[in-house]
Amino acid sequence: MSRAWQALRALRLRLVGPAKELVGTDQFGNKYYRVPKYESRAGQIIPERRFVEAVNHEAYQYQIGDFPAEWEAWIRKKREDPPTIEEILRNESYREEMKQKVKDVSEKDKLLQAKEYEEGLVAEPSHTQVKGHASAPYYGKKEPSQDPTSTANTFQPGAWMPPGSGSSQNK
Repeated sequence: MSRAWQALRALRLRLVGPAKELVGTDQFGNKYYRVPKYESRAGQIIPERRFVEAVNHEAYQYQIGDFPAEWEAWIRKKREDPPTIEEILRNESYREEMKQKVKDVSEKDKLLQAKEYEEGLVAEPSHTQVKGHASAPYYGKKEPSQDPTSTANTFQPGAWMPPGSGSSQNK
């Protein structure tokens, strides 16, 4: 490279910063870039920056799983090197295998629980139905209680008797 070209490149680097470098692309078509660490024209050290150009450019179009976990870890600098296609595919097949194993174990557990319920080894879970909402004043109750009500003006100590106790009271 000629000295003039090197000088122009250094000047551009000082004024604009380094160009983004394409690091990789995932199976969805998202492109991952990095901007290496550089010194700004004010002498400030700018750390490395990593980012993605998504296929869906609109924020409302993003869905969970649009970015592979391996690439997300790279962008968040949880890993140093970008993932390879082989690594992503291997991890994806491992996740699918684990999902299937969890499904199989869950089905076996349901069958075992049903068998234990039939044999009487385990009590069936109770199915309670609570109507209303926990923040309601009568949550879980059919109606308000008929317990004593009194105001300060009419209160008489010892005048109230619990319901069902009758009129016999030892004093």
